Amino acid sequence: MTGNAVRLIRFGAGLLGLVTVGWMLTGQAAQPAHEGLPNDWTHRHLIFSQPATAEQAARVAQDPRYWQQWYRQNFTRVLAADPAGSGDASPMNFGHLRARPGKVHPDWSEDLGNIAVPPVNAGIYPAKFQFGISNASCTDYVVFSTGQAGSAAQASVVAYNNLYVGGCAGAPSVTWAYNTGGTVLTSPVISGDGSQVAFVETNGGKGILVLLKWAASNTETVTSPLTLAAVANSAYPTCTAPCMTQIFLVTGSAVQIDDTTSSPFADYKHDTIWVGGAVGWLHKITGVFHGSPAEVKTGGFPVQVNPGSPNTLSSPIFDYGTGNVYVGDFGGFLYRVNGSTAAVTPSGQIDHGTGLVAGPVVDSTGSKVYVFSSSDGSSTCPGSNPCAGVFQLAASFGSGTTGAEIVTGASVAFPAMPNPMYEGALDGNYQASSSTGNLYVCGNTGGAPTLYQIAILIGVMQPAVAGPALSSATTGCSPVSDIPNVNATPNASEWIFASAQAGGTGNNCAAGGCVMNFVVKPWAASTLYAIGQQVLDTHFQVQTVRTGGTSRNVSQGHPVWSMTVGATTGDATVQWLNQGPLVVSYATWIASNPYVLGQEIVDSDGNIQIVILANNSKAGAHPVWNKNVFGITNEGAGLVRWRNLGAIGTASLAAAGGTGGIIIDNVVGSGTMAGASQVYFTTQSNQVCTGGTGGCAVQASQSALR
Repeated sequence: MTGNAVRLIRFGAGLLGLVTVGWMLTGQAAQPAHEGLPNDWTHRHLIFSQPATAEQAARVAQDPRYWQQWYRQNFTRVLAADPAGSGDASPMNFGHLRARPGKVHPDWSEDLGNIAVPPVNAGIYPAKFQFGISNASCTDYVVFSTGQAGSAAQASVVAYNNLYVGGCAGAPSVTWAYNTGGTVLTSPVISGDGSQVAFVETNGGKGILVLLKWAASNTETVTSPLTLAAVANSAYPTCTAPCMTQIFLVTGSAVQIDDTTSSPFADYKHDTIWVGGAVGWLHKITGVFHGSPAEVKTGGFPVQVNPGSPNTLSSPIFDYGTGNVYVGDFGGFLYRVNGSTAAVTPSGQIDHGTGLVAGPVVDSTGSKVYVFSSSDGSSTCPGSNPCAGVFQLAASFGSGTTGAEIVTGASVAFPAMPNPMYEGALDGNYQASSSTGNLYVCGNTGGAPTLYQIAILIGVMQPAVAGPALSSATTGCSPVSDIPNVNATPNASEWIFASAQAGGTGNNCAAGGCVMNFVVKPWAASTLYAIGQQVLDTHFQVQTVRTGGTSRNVSQGHPVWSMTVGATTGDATVQWLNQGPLVVSYATWIASNPYVLGQEIVDSDGNIQIVILANNSKAGAHPVWNKNVFGITNEGAGLVRWRNLGAIGTASLAAAGGTGGIIIDNVVGSGTMAGASQVYFTTQSNQVCTGGTGGCAVQASQSALR
């Protein structure tokens, strides 16, 4: 990073502090702080890099989503005290929660019903709500769409509370379960105060936006839900929970149409929901959480974004800063729609394969739009095949433009179809700076799904660096989720999560569907590092601190990393030890086995050991491993010798058919885990979980955030 870039970041941070204070003093930030923290699919798609000018700071400060992102990344959270009579657990301090080496620990999984035709849409996310800004509570809840047709014996949507195992009695509990009459095949969203949920269901080929006020229940379950009858839109603002209303999605000529592909996007500032659907219609619904809900049918809305080629739409993103909606279609085009006038600007064709199945990622501050293409239609990848790629467009892109592309592996040529390409994740550095950091994406849609790192320097994408393949098969991949934990001690940590639908190569996946996480914390200048801390270097290799100290200053740039596994890199007073490329899994120790120089295993303590003296291993039980970084383990005279390269930088968990989108909640310090730092997802195929065998709603510990 250049000195100018760092000065811009510091300037932006100073502006942020001033704007934050002014915003608080005028009372404008009180509402987000009071309401709590929704966390759903939309918070992966609309992000805010650090303001670098006063204009940017003033603009982003108007959007409640900016403050939600800021709270999520900057507040340490602990499990809250037991409210009188609530039955919640008392404040907990369990210290480090440690899972089995290389394994994401599943806290609970709940049966949502049989998946008849797996896998389902990998872009479906649950939605989580946290009532406190700085604490996790047993009243926090998570909502899952079941993907099942609602009936008296099957909920279409369900929510759980008492989420945190070890901190909440009876974790988890169904807090409500409703049969709303249709099938929910997209992601739910939650109101700013957590009292309402919105989602789209399909029923008889008709798409219906459902607005729902929930009420906690001790009797409702997935197989014994409460059946709700819709009230009139005009009656919804004053109806008593639980209650719901429905807005049937229609064309400009009032013909009802379906939606099974587009999730609703809530614009909290204007109390508006945007949603797409069949044959290219984009819908605008106002008064959703605080007024009388109604679809706008004037001023050009609803708008068919491409009447000449009416393709199904994926999920829209509304950017308050520009006033535009950004939405892609299954024909491969991105559209910029003016949220006031309904004027449409189409891009050139970006995807020539499965289409733009996922909504774009929009950086509101930096005015950039990132789009994920399963096939770019070229013939420049191996075998004269097209490529998978990430496209970056300006927020004000012109008609017919496609922006800049970075290739992320190979696709397949028509008429063969690649696997879909879902959204990637911009890392913590990007969001904490003026659009400088990394984008992680799962590409290579014509072969084994592979992680790629795209460095971005002041908004300009650099060539991708290929990381680990997540599977041994040609199969689908989930979206990528990133969690920067600024509260981890002694320094911030960062991990990404993604899954493969089949052939997963994680240590705990037995070549089936697999969800995996990886350390991706980048190196930082002038930072105090302790022994054992890890970063991901610019070669996609894990570096472990061998000797603690303070890293080089920013003017010196990052170290010249050694690419030799087991070698040391000097960095001012820090010494780094190369653990090797980021990989999905390692072999374990085997008795009486010949080992060669440089071979790596994961030991029984979860550390990576490298052979520094080739020989046979001993018979019987594994050796007593040296747990110190750079420490030596001698198995005995004439036997193999090992060196400790630090903790394993990945973990995995079996997930049938892979996962949908992954929601990540509380970022907590190492002494306040209390079971409250989790990931949430649904499996794409049936597996055994509590209540039966079916598609499972899963909460898993962020084992790597120990």
